[in-house]
Amino acid sequence: MNTNTMFQQTYTSNPEDIVVLFVQAFNDRDAVALANLFVEDAEFVNVVGLWWHNRQAIWKAHDYGLKTIFNQSIVELRKVKIKLVTPEVALVQARMKLTGQTAHADITQPQSRQNVISFVAYRQSLGWVAVSAHNTDIIPGKETNIVDESGNITSVDYREQ
Repeated sequence: MNTNTMFQQTYTSNPEDIVVLFVQAFNDRDAVALANLFVEDAEFVNVVGLWWHNRQAIWKAHDYGLKTIFNQSIVELRKVKIKLVTPEVALVQARMKLTGQTAHADITQPQSRQNVISFVAYRQSLGWVAVSAHNTDIIPGKETNIVDESGNITSVDYREQ
């Protein structure tokens, strides 16, 4: 597949439409449509800190994920909040719920996950585009993560001490 010709920038009339189209592309397993929401030199950080530095890398990661990890998943948009930083720059934050993640190792029936994804959107002459995204899982009842001496990470709540 020629990646130079499959990408065609998607512009939206409102910054919140980026989130709606992101969810639609995810649920349609359409990594090209998802990547087309981002400018060529966009940044994307996923829930475990993997960091992709351009549209092609965002496409490649999501193409793999949508075929392997999330091939039966559904994302539900729960809440969207927009903050205009300037007339041309917006912070778009969305709370989502993901169900149907592919089983892995001892986890045969993965449960639903909730996340907050933040987009930085920029208004160009043709409309709004995403220049960055950062996805964070919500861990109910926890405040932060901690790493033990063996390198294992655990979500913890210091209020429970």
